[in-house]
Amino acid sequence: MASLSSLTPPTVPVELYVTNREKLLSSLRHNFSQSSRPIHGFVFLQGGEEQNRYDTDHTELFRQESFFAYLFGVREPGFYGAIDIATGKSVLFAPRLPAEYAVWLGEIKPLSYFKERYMVSSVYYTDEITTVLHDEYQGSGKPLLFLLHGVNTDSDLFSKPAEFQGIDKFDTDLTTLHPVLTECRVTKSDLELSLIQFANDISSEAHVEVMRKVRVGMYEYQLESMFLHHTYMYGGCRHCSYTCICATGENSSVLHYGHAAAPNDRTLEDGDLALLDMGAEYNFYGSDITCSYPVNGKFSSDQALIYNAVLEAHNAVISTMKPGVSWVDMHKLAEKVILESLKTGSILVGNVDDMMVDRLGAVFMPHGLGHLLGIDTHDPGGYPKGLERPKEPGLRSLRTARELQEGMVITVEPGCYFIDALLVPALGSSNTTKFFNHEAVSRFKGFGGVRIESDVLVTDTGCKNMTKVPREISEIEAVMAGAPWPLDKASTGKG
Repeated sequence: MASLSSLTPPTVPVELYVTNREKLLSSLRHNFSQSSRPIHGFVFLQGGEEQNRYDTDHTELFRQESFFAYLFGVREPGFYGAIDIATGKSVLFAPRLPAEYAVWLGEIKPLSYFKERYMVSSVYYTDEITTVLHDEYQGSGKPLLFLLHGVNTDSDLFSKPAEFQGIDKFDTDLTTLHPVLTECRVTKSDLELSLIQFANDISSEAHVEVMRKVRVGMYEYQLESMFLHHTYMYGGCRHCSYTCICATGENSSVLHYGHAAAPNDRTLEDGDLALLDMGAEYNFYGSDITCSYPVNGKFSSDQALIYNAVLEAHNAVISTMKPGVSWVDMHKLAEKVILESLKTGSILVGNVDDMMVDRLGAVFMPHGLGHLLGIDTHDPGGYPKGLERPKEPGLRSLRTARELQEGMVITVEPGCYFIDALLVPALGSSNTTKFFNHEAVSRFKGFGGVRIESDVLVTDTGCKNMTKVPREISEIEAVMAGAPWPLDKASTGKG
């Protein structure tokens, strides 16, 4: 049987994690020398633990804690990791497994296996942490542990500092590590980019496969199933970057549809627009891609109007992105392009600059333009210390307000939605009612929404779109009608 994929999952170079550790060491040493602090102590992290489903003996599929994955690449639960800041030596501590593990869960690996697999200086058991670190320590007094403690600005949750028996025999620092390690994750190495690119490639391919197979009468969850199957079958992606959003009809205006209370279970109807936000994760590194198109394969005039408004915003942002550009300005650019298109389409009336002042763009695009992407879908580092979150509607939803830097991977995901909870107050507000063609807006009740999302790498002179899916209406309709992807130049009439 011919394969439905042209891709092969790449080998993951263990040097990736060595490079990440070296990047952290360099940053910490620079930080210490700038503040005249002695270069000694250990970076010390606790990996993730397996979790059971409530009080049952069902163990949920484990996925490593992201900071630990970044530095060590360890896929197993129950580990600790240390890095000696003075010498650069890296040490893993593995759980000492009981003999019955071999009966139920497979071979108990020797410590040498983990030393070679994760390319660390040495490996010991977790019950040896205190002894080993005291023996390794070259300073005076108690050894100093730099623990991970800081807030994630997307979730407002705090990372968990390592805990172990004997920690009272160490001095601990809870403030230094988190901002430095977070900043290391903001820009990506070439090795990291190769994994993010593969996650994009297999996810792009899966999106195209769904695009080809979608039919009126299917359930939304069947689209999710096709995507998950393709990325796992051909990409080895056991994990998804996030819960799939397979929204059709009016559901496509629900920004985070697909959760347990809205579980991708509507039947697709003729005339529906689908908004499919799905991304695979490969060896911890993720992708985040959204495609929007009519389930019957042909755009209506209203669908084309809204779709092209969003596509023009998406393309305008990507053509402007380069190091030094403000992400807040990119969000405003996307808003302005969408508002201009809605005015051209006679949905809005009046001066677009006045609409921008009155934050009308947030009525149609209440979420931020995009977010940093890497080991987490919403990668950390969006708001380093000293950078204020904007307070205006729409802008306050931005997951970062930074200037772009070479090596960042950031999503570009403008959208245009008809959300009653936002439209009804705006239509009734004395500040904004004047901007609406009320009759035209009523035509879009129940329309849903459009989002177009690509993962974009900031380069030294501009940017590179890592996502490879049909975007133009002509491309989407051709692929849905059976054309190959990428399109044959002859079939598009392009030379």
